[in-house]
Amino acid sequence: MYKNLLFSLLIMAGMQLMSSCAGCSDSGKKSQGDEDALTLPDSLISDAPLRLSEEIMNEVIGNISSPVEMAGLFKNSGVDFTQRILNNPDNVSNYETSYQRALNLGVYSADLGYINTFDKNNIVVSYLLAVKNLADGIRVGQFFDFNALRRMASSSTNLDSLMEMSQTSFNKMDSYLREQNRSNVSSLIVTGAWVEGMYIASSIVRESGDKELSDRIAEQKNVVNILEIILSNYASDAGFAELVQSVEDLKAAYAPVRITTELGEPQRIEKDGSLIFIQAEVSTVHYTPEDLENIMATIENIRAKIVN
Repeated sequence: MYKNLLFSLLIMAGMQLMSSCAGCSDSGKKSQGDEDALTLPDSLISDAPLRLSEEIMNEVIGNISSPVEMAGLFKNSGVDFTQRILNNPDNVSNYETSYQRALNLGVYSADLGYINTFDKNNIVVSYLLAVKNLADGIRVGQFFDFNALRRMASSSTNLDSLMEMSQTSFNKMDSYLREQNRSNVSSLIVTGAWVEGMYIASSIVRESGDKELSDRIAEQKNVVNILEIILSNYASDAGFAELVQSVEDLKAAYAPVRITTELGEPQRIEKDGSLIFIQAEVSTVHYTPEDLENIMATIENIRAKIVN
């Protein structure tokens, strides 16, 4: 269940999250006339005080479970694609600070994953442009060849290549950001993408009542605990403090949920020419309809604060 969230949420039906941050090498210094929309606030630069090391933070971020593991369940629910539940690309102009841009870069990444799950290449370009705008705003747009991405997006026959190229771009960006010790901004993008993925899943559950997808939402209790650890590391910043409070509200909503684990049948796999057995585990999530409703309502509230 735990995978690298930084790549899967970003592009493609299985998009696995990405991370992002400012690529400026002068630690956030800005020349005269520059605006906050193009630079990182002091609270987001790499020399901000941390309670956890960058190495530990990268490890924690890398163990967040991506809600886009639910991607295949979106179609299986039987609910048709609807663009109205996504963040409107026109909202990009509303995000004027690096903090807002990082969060919503994650949001639009999750939206792209949902769009590509249903092969809606007719609207891919507008969301790619939204990502480009936000990535440029925090100076990481150099990792994306948006002209090539736009050309691929214009044809449904190129969707696999589009996804592969997008994945590669995000991987390069993530490597760069880790080298620059920018896990603080990465945490914002991870959070934005995770919240949006959960919001999409919640919207589908409200329409379909899909049990498997409902279970997946409830299973995210462990992820919420991880998010709280990550974001609390930067709680001295005003924006992060509000986000931490939102995650704590969500943690409270998840409190009644129980996840139990039992040993399953051993699995046989071949490795280096030898047959080995791996002990499988089966997890069961326990929750009531009221628990699920409270969780989804809290997610919807957090998402509204991020995108509005």
